[in-house]
Amino acid sequence: MTDTQPIQAPEGREAWRAALDAAKTRGVEFTSISGTPLEPLYGPEDLQGSPEDQLGYPGQFPFTRGVHPTMYRGRLWTMRQFAGFGTARETNERFKFLLGHGQTGLSVAFDFPTLMGRDADDEMCRGEVGQVGVAISCLADMEQLFDGIPMGEVSTSMTINGPAPILLAFYIACAERQGVDPAIIRGTVQNDILKEYQAQHAWLVPPEPALRMITDVMEYCSARVPKWNTISISGYHIREAGSTAAQELAFTLANGLEYVRRGIARGMDVDEFAPRLSFFFDSHLDFFEEIAKFRAARRIWARKLRDEFGAKDPRSWMLRFHTQTAGVSLTAQQPENNIVRTAFEALAAVLGGTQSLHTNSMDETLSLPTEKAVKIALRTQQVIAEEIEVAHVADPLGGSYFVEAMTDRLEAEAEAYFTEIERRGGVVPSIDAGYFQKEIHDSAVSYQRAVERGRKRVVGVNCYTEGEEELEIELHRIRPEVEQEARANLARLRAERDPQRAEAALQAIRTGCHDGSNLLERFVAAAHADCTLGEIAQVLREEFGEYVEPKIL
Repeated sequence: MTDTQPIQAPEGREAWRAALDAAKTRGVEFTSISGTPLEPLYGPEDLQGSPEDQLGYPGQFPFTRGVHPTMYRGRLWTMRQFAGFGTARETNERFKFLLGHGQTGLSVAFDFPTLMGRDADDEMCRGEVGQVGVAISCLADMEQLFDGIPMGEVSTSMTINGPAPILLAFYIACAERQGVDPAIIRGTVQNDILKEYQAQHAWLVPPEPALRMITDVMEYCSARVPKWNTISISGYHIREAGSTAAQELAFTLANGLEYVRRGIARGMDVDEFAPRLSFFFDSHLDFFEEIAKFRAARRIWARKLRDEFGAKDPRSWMLRFHTQTAGVSLTAQQPENNIVRTAFEALAAVLGGTQSLHTNSMDETLSLPTEKAVKIALRTQQVIAEEIEVAHVADPLGGSYFVEAMTDRLEAEAEAYFTEIERRGGVVPSIDAGYFQKEIHDSAVSYQRAVERGRKRVVGVNCYTEGEEELEIELHRIRPEVEQEARANLARLRAERDPQRAEAALQAIRTGCHDGSNLLERFVAAAHADCTLGEIAQVLREEFGEYVEPKIL
């Protein structure tokens, strides 16, 4: 045999395995980012059941290959950059900047006081106002946030949970003041309180009254705001807290199924509200595992809604989801590398069939993003959409032995979690016992140890480092006057509003906490009466009590 002759490949899997065993491999762990061992090669023997039964076609049950027949040949995903900082006026300017550069939907990031249901002049919020999102304390703030933006034409996503019904009320009232019929406004409010107790910790009241308010939102919007997605059931924060891909998948869908149960228990037909439920997933760095996770999520949801809950409308079977690239994957070291990480995570989301996508900016681990960093993140999506041709074919990786085997594995792991949650009495008892919290904590610790010991390599952190390096990128800074301006605005609002009207609206909410009234209807009335977020939230705390989380360590 000469050097120019091709080497003959061994015949059959056994011969290949023998050659593999005799060969040297790199000294790394061959696992997914979730820690699952990976085979060196996948074939038909690794699949569970017939691929035809598991796959179907795009737009058809069980939607493994996508929720629309044409997928991106018909319409690209919504490019929705998360934005919010400082005052409502400053964020309004950023929104207009993004829309002017080709963004097709808005996504609001709120500051910590707003996320916790507190006004900007609350003494507990000193130093936090407008720092990691926009400060919204009242309807006037919401009006300023959307000044000059036609609310009947733009789709808006709001990432907020504990006080979500109150912020949605501000949004509805704002549309009404713009002269826009709430029946035509489009968007999503996250409103996923269960994952707050599991992972993110931004709640107002205990689980049961919080779930009551969520069903109020589902009921109200089904009748009056029919184009609004009433819950974005979020795995993102579960994953960012440290879960594995399988835990993100299982816990998110378990929460979604609990919301379905609550809606049915309220007396609503599942097909009345299920089509308005949407999901929000993380797209992490493990390229193929993330794609498989999205495909498994669609398949599980379709089967559960049709076979267990008796949904007859195919729209109820469709799991539609927004994706955000993994903030936890970004590094402060060599931050330009984050552009590359985000691009691969965004590509996984597109190949996984997302309906909406946010790409993180390279500087988000250091500060709120600058306009330059945001534009690069948005251009990343546009390059994927326009230049690399992956949007031309639905589910281009479908049929890959590796992708199909991993999709089957993640579905099986999720089903095992569903069984365990049911054994423990359901989602709320599992939260009360700290089960979800402990599972996520243990996974986070395991991954961190793998990084610290070098078993998981992170470029610029534990490999390919450059020693002490001076940061050379521009950072976004919040003006120190933001909090002072917000406090002054609230003082002026309270001085100028009708105090009797505001007090009557708050009293109506207090009564509604106990008489079964739809609270979202009363929140909208309170918004128009210029009641503040903190005032409404305080009524809820007083009437429903405050939540104390279980100890898990």
